[in-house]
Amino acid sequence: MSSELLDALTLLEREKGISRDVIIEAIEAALISAYRRNFNQAQNVRIDLNLQSGSMRVFARKEVVDQVFDPRLEISEEDAQRINPNYTVEDVVEMEVTPKDFGRIAAQTAKQVVTQRVREAERGIIYSEFIDREEDIMTGIVQRLDSKFIYVSLGKIEALLPINEQMPNERYKPHDRIKVFITKVEKTTKGPQIFVSRTHPGLLKRLFEIEVPEIYDGTVEIKSVAREAGDRSKISVHSENPEVDPVGSCVGPKGTRVQAIVNELKGEKIDIVKWSEDPVVFVANSLSPSKVVDVAVNESEKATTVVVPDYQLSLAIGKRGQNARLAAKLTGWKIDIKSESEARELGIYPREDAIKLLDDNLEDDFDYEDDME
Repeated sequence: MSSELLDALTLLEREKGISRDVIIEAIEAALISAYRRNFNQAQNVRIDLNLQSGSMRVFARKEVVDQVFDPRLEISEEDAQRINPNYTVEDVVEMEVTPKDFGRIAAQTAKQVVTQRVREAERGIIYSEFIDREEDIMTGIVQRLDSKFIYVSLGKIEALLPINEQMPNERYKPHDRIKVFITKVEKTTKGPQIFVSRTHPGLLKRLFEIEVPEIYDGTVEIKSVAREAGDRSKISVHSENPEVDPVGSCVGPKGTRVQAIVNELKGEKIDIVKWSEDPVVFVANSLSPSKVVDVAVNESEKATTVVVPDYQLSLAIGKRGQNARLAAKLTGWKIDIKSESEARELGIYPREDAIKLLDDNLEDDFDYEDDME
């Protein structure tokens, strides 16, 4: 074995963070296995590695006994005392049994062990780095595509972007730079495996944290997100500071902050609404950009009946029910939308107390596309 092994171990410890003792222990275990396999030996052996000189010796370990049943593992007291008169029963005798051509096998084995340990350590380092970034956002580069995944380089590793996590309005090409949301980090026999998404609501939340300093520093809080990726999203925001406008903070000067997010999501429409602990106000806000004139709440079923002007019924429901569906996801309440005329016929409208509540509390919310037009 070459004395270069010492330099290699020092380098690994410094650059890969792998303990020298851990590698030496692994090499010794592998050499014992190699000795038994290559020389058809079953005795108990110990490997002595001298890193300074690069030398390696094999010692057979035998227990001193009165009567020998297995000469590979035992030695009689008489034979042991020929080696050293001080040996007695139950002592362990060590005798060097290093084969002449074991050096070549030892060098190959050491190389294999070091390579394997380096690989395992690198996988461990990558796993530790990315397990802490679950539910975080990263920028990656599209490497290749197949029928199941898009493979996105995150620097040290390729992440998997499954078909069902890809936005329907996007087309990806190799070398495209995209932001992805890390949904899951797994340990596998082939190393860490990372799954990412472009459709997860968490991606939208993280993008707002990046673009809006008030969200990043905690002045404005994102309360909930509802998303139909590539088409439309709703996000509710709140601030404990009465002097801070949470919706305006997210929109930014002339819409610049939300525009950056819309661009990243390839034109996905975004409604930013003010959160309220009052379900009447919150549900009314969530149906932006439509106006709401009344909200009746059924606490036991967590359901609401919302009344909107006749001319805004289709706007409140949205194309294929999308606006109402997103509002229900955003608030966590069931929402049944009625026009004013229908509500009057059913006798559930008007209700003076509810109208006053909405008039006093309903906030102007922001629908990116409608307000920018």
